Amino acid sequence: MVQQQTDDLTLFERSGWEWLNEPANWLSYAGVTITSDERTDFWRTTHYGFTRDTGHALLQPVGAQFRMRTRFFGDYREQHDQAGLMLRLDESNWIKTGIEYVDGEQYLSAVVTRDFSDWSVLPVSAVCGEAESVTIEVERFEDAVHIRYAAEDGEPVHTLRTAYFPPDVAAHAGPMCASPDGAGFPVRFATLTLEE
Repeated sequence: MVQQQTDDLTLFERSGWEWLNEPANWLSYAGVTITSDERTDFWRTTHYGFTRDTGHALLQPVGAQFRMRTRFFGDYREQHDQAGLMLRLDESNWIKTGIEYVDGEQYLSAVVTRDFSDWSVLPVSAVCGEAESVTIEVERFEDAVHIRYAAEDGEPVHTLRTAYFPPDVAAHAGPMCASPDGAGFPVRFATLTLEE
């Protein structure tokens, strides 16, 4: 895991972003576009027997109560291409959520990791129709994280997952992407808001 401070970088009208595993290619135009590097992932042990902490995340410090929302578009190509938001305490305690490409279909996805990762999925087409993008929201309140979604730029009112997250500890959150099995793909985070 490589972290790089980028205090002078202002994105989505906020400074103080920090890369976790900065990708070889990214640009800040009409939001942020990141092209994931090949063979990158976030996962710990369960089912697969390996631990990977090589995915890309552009993180911002967040407090004990916040709401982060992003609308993003991905050119998903290969098995398990993924993009969305990450909330991270450390390498053993984190949540990632967004879209994951599985067997040729996009799924809303949530992985909650407390030493071991678990995974929940829901077909995008079944709940959002033929959407070109989705909006994902992560809300942290007390000891819970609520993950909500909407098609396109709609209001994310539908719950994908509610999960435990350690309360009253500093953490980081922001856009993430990874390509565990593929050569990489581009994803554009068109909007991102953070309310604390």
